[in-house]
Amino acid sequence: MQAKLFIGLMSGTSLDGADSVIASVDQHHCQVIAQQFTPYPATLKQQLLVLHDAGHNELETAALLGNQLARLYAQNIETLLQNARIDRTAISAIGCHGQTIRHRPELGFTLQIGNPALLAELTGIRVIADFRSRDIAAGGHGAPLVPAFHAAIFSSTDKHRVVLNIGGIANLTNLPTNSAEITGFDTGPGNMLMDAWIHKHQGKDYDANGDWASSGKLIPQLLHQMLADPFFSMPPPKSTGRDTFNLAWLERHLHQMQDKTPPEDVQRTLLELTAMTIAIAVTQYCGNVDELYVCGGGAYNEALLQRLQKLLPRVAIALSDTLGLSVNAVEASAFAWLARQTLEGLPSNLPAVTGARGPRILGAVYAA
Repeated sequence: MQAKLFIGLMSGTSLDGADSVIASVDQHHCQVIAQQFTPYPATLKQQLLVLHDAGHNELETAALLGNQLARLYAQNIETLLQNARIDRTAISAIGCHGQTIRHRPELGFTLQIGNPALLAELTGIRVIADFRSRDIAAGGHGAPLVPAFHAAIFSSTDKHRVVLNIGGIANLTNLPTNSAEITGFDTGPGNMLMDAWIHKHQGKDYDANGDWASSGKLIPQLLHQMLADPFFSMPPPKSTGRDTFNLAWLERHLHQMQDKTPPEDVQRTLLELTAMTIAIAVTQYCGNVDELYVCGGGAYNEALLQRLQKLLPRVAIALSDTLGLSVNAVEASAFAWLARQTLEGLPSNLPAVTGARGPRILGAVYAA
């Protein structure tokens, strides 16, 4: 089937903004033609954080923020098209993830807001959204969804690869070379706890290069307490999010500490938590890995990548750029690919990853 142009639009658990790409996509190839990032205004980010907490006027707030997100997404896409000098009529569809505000697969639901109907109206382009709920209806977690894309684009016949996305939550895709089943799952916090902690103490959105974490010392007792969270010992399939790992979760663990903990030491320990839970997951569930390719915002955290390399000394670790997709374009590209799967009537979940009863065609279509 001939490659067509799709827009992929992704806003993740880090709540930093919206990433988009225009990509030429077919079943096993994805070429990014242009990309655009639109940061969330501070007020929008704060409102989304409040929406994660129960007890507010959630229905009206969610609806209004969904409209606000749709307008931000539309602005992002308008800039993307203008910069790429591509007419909207050339785009087959927008694959829009939306902004997750609840992820409770154990209760049978997940919720992403962003009003795809309004987005279709504003852009004049067909929108495909709500990718997760069909998988959950089939008994799955609805996440992670990117492993199917990783498998289609990044698999190798002679190298056992793992693709690691470090966003707010970290997730991996295991791509063995033989006929063994492709697997993938959330490993736990990626940047989320580190971002929340540095924002609380320094007002920054993230720890650039992991410099603040590098200035601190590891707190073994705190690390041990956090690693005891039941999520880490659960076997895959599994997924998680801000519902589980958040600032309140961290502060509950800090309250158990007898001595006062310097904030930079807490940051160092949070970096170790992310690195260790990833390394343990790779070692326990991925077998003899040759190469690990990192994407997502965490790929810019040099201290984190250095710790991963020390914890996985036999694995060659590189950025996804090496495979032709930049670290900040992979997830948006995945939703361009997922949109194509929907229009072609092809399933795009991996039951071994999500735990669904079988392959399903994902996404709801909103005509332009």
